[in-house]
Amino acid sequence: MANTLISLRSVILVLLVVTVMAIVRSYSASISRTLETEKMQSLENSTMANRSVGNLSKLDVADPEEVVSMVHMSINNSTLRRKLGFFSCGTGNPIDDCWRCDPNWQYNRRHLADCGIGFGRNAIGGRNGITYVVTDPRDDDPVNPKPGTLRHAVIQEKPLWIIFKHDMTIQLTQELIMNSFKTIDGRGANVHIANGACITIQYVTNIIIHGIHIHDCKPTGNAMVRSSTTHYGWRTMADGDGISIFGGSHIWVDHNSLSNCADGLIDAIMGSTAITISNNHFTQHNEVMLLGHSDSYVLDKQMQVTIAFNHFGTNLIQRMPRCRHGYFHVVNNDYTHWEMYAIGGSANPTINSQGNRYLAPTNVFAKEVTKRVNTAQNEWKDWNWRSEGDLLLNGAYFIPSGAGASANYARASSLGAKSSSMVAAITADAGPLSCQTGRGC
Repeated sequence: MANTLISLRSVILVLLVVTVMAIVRSYSASISRTLETEKMQSLENSTMANRSVGNLSKLDVADPEEVVSMVHMSINNSTLRRKLGFFSCGTGNPIDDCWRCDPNWQYNRRHLADCGIGFGRNAIGGRNGITYVVTDPRDDDPVNPKPGTLRHAVIQEKPLWIIFKHDMTIQLTQELIMNSFKTIDGRGANVHIANGACITIQYVTNIIIHGIHIHDCKPTGNAMVRSSTTHYGWRTMADGDGISIFGGSHIWVDHNSLSNCADGLIDAIMGSTAITISNNHFTQHNEVMLLGHSDSYVLDKQMQVTIAFNHFGTNLIQRMPRCRHGYFHVVNNDYTHWEMYAIGGSANPTINSQGNRYLAPTNVFAKEVTKRVNTAQNEWKDWNWRSEGDLLLNGAYFIPSGAGASANYARASSLGAKSSSMVAAITADAGPLSCQTGRGC
């Protein structure tokens, strides 16, 4: 009896501690996001035409390792809640565990904006705005878009949370140029942006793109395109990226599928920073993700990107990602296919690979996860590339360098990413989710 009482008291104590931790963490996150919103809200009414890369120079984080530790804490807290069972419907994925258990998600859509992690964690999108319902999939006039279309929604000056009335395929005639403080939320509908132009995030801030199928994007341009309610202008030819981030900040791309575009699936260049790319499913593509404009464009040294819980799937070849200059945290992703390499870079990027699963191809000449692009070993040997807790399968190998090769970078297991042996489970729902009214997603 005494032992039973002691055990019961221990369980109650654990529950109280975890509850207090959750409350404190939630309050701290809320305060942090509120302060960040107040800082960023002054940009809300700006148009793309009067912004510059220089405005983004103060948005990088002074100590990227602090953000890495925050990601670890989120993952560990989510794992603990999952073990306790009755605290969460529990996937172990800290983003999904934050909102997916709610059967009334359709009435609480904006809660998603409180669930980000990593460098893009403060992206609030259109959380503080009204809901805009897209009813019309057409894109007949990129200069004077009709109300009810996606283009009409994304160019508005005020924050908007954009949802879709029903399933639709949107074939864009020209780039979809987004204005600041917008969320594109595809939950509850099967939404494809395909077979035409795709999404451009240029010199704007606070964007969330969630739950969209983006594929078969084509080069477009040499046309007039509206970027806000007060500005339109001539656009030269676009490359045909799925999502192009150009001088953007506080960007979160979550639970989308991307495939088979003319250029990259996601490209972030020209001083873009504060980005999280999470829970996406990438397939059928050559050059998947480019992070950094060129070796000579040193403003990309401020770039900070978290790549977490994604599935890099069938028929991918290279650039998952290909990095320049900045700081890149690659955590708990599932790499099941590549033909040349998985992670590459040049111009001395810092790459922190933790808890990923790398399954090498059968080609004996393509087993290496990493590639230093057009750089001699005597130069890249000092670059900070490290692998910690990664699962290397079928002969895969990761060549560390710089501080990444030193035991001084070994972290305590309590700060580590989720075990790489669980990556297949944690990324099983990568891509758009099937969300039904009255049920959890």
